[in-house]
Amino acid sequence: MESDHYNDPAMFGGCSVPIRVNRKSKPSPTVVNINGIPIGSSSVVIIAGPCSVESHEQLLETAREVKKAGGVLLRGGAFKPRSSPYNFQGLGKEGIKMLTEMRKATGLPFVTEVMDTRMVEFVAENSDMLQIGSRNMHNYPLLKEVGKLRKPVLLKRGMMATIEEFLLSAEYILNEGNEQVVLCERGIRTFEPTTRNTLDLSAVPMLKHLTHLPVIVDPSHGTGHRWMVPVMAKAAVAAGADGLILEVHYKPEEALCDGFQSLNPDEFSRLMAELKKIAQAVGRDIY
Repeated sequence: MESDHYNDPAMFGGCSVPIRVNRKSKPSPTVVNINGIPIGSSSVVIIAGPCSVESHEQLLETAREVKKAGGVLLRGGAFKPRSSPYNFQGLGKEGIKMLTEMRKATGLPFVTEVMDTRMVEFVAENSDMLQIGSRNMHNYPLLKEVGKLRKPVLLKRGMMATIEEFLLSAEYILNEGNEQVVLCERGIRTFEPTTRNTLDLSAVPMLKHLTHLPVIVDPSHGTGHRWMVPVMAKAAVAAGADGLILEVHYKPEEALCDGFQSLNPDEFSRLMAELKKIAQAVGRDIY
């Protein structure tokens, strides 16, 4: 019966929490390890890089700047879900190849999105962490497929998903045996038009109250404004986030995707210095 797999919704403000992601099933926090980098520990992990892989030069220069400033994981999309079929869709397998080259050149493990069940094996073999994007949070066959792996998964909240729906999507992955899941709050769609999305920072303490899984925040997609990203990144750390995933581009004005919300290297470097102060103020540090 369904009641066997949930806690009393009344206990959590109306949110039913599935059993495997439920903090009651595992009181101690889950720490997801990506090539020795722990997400969910006392240290805040910074993932940074371009929205999409565009060229060898772009990726190498950006990766070097990310590492120089203190980022420890590289992000970069090789397969890009876009609202318009005419927009840049990513470099596909060639982009994955470039990311593996950057890992060798800089030592940075990388996270990249997988969109299709047919590509899960290929992306998993080459990447260090698989990302399930907002648009695929409800793609249950894809969730099941990554759940069969023992590879870390970054699950982004759907743009119109409730906390309960978000946790149920994570449950699909855990239910297949993969407990290496990191939840990512990346903003939800509301009636407010001044930001790309409404970054729901209240989701951070709520998720950490309900589940043992680590929680990170994406203030780049959450706001859509470069100038807002540092402020919301610092607020996310203060709210208890276990990490941040930030868009950084060595030349944002030339980016093929989301340049308007990407930090340049100088902005990223300044933010990293400020984040250390915020982390220290709440009893944590930057990994």
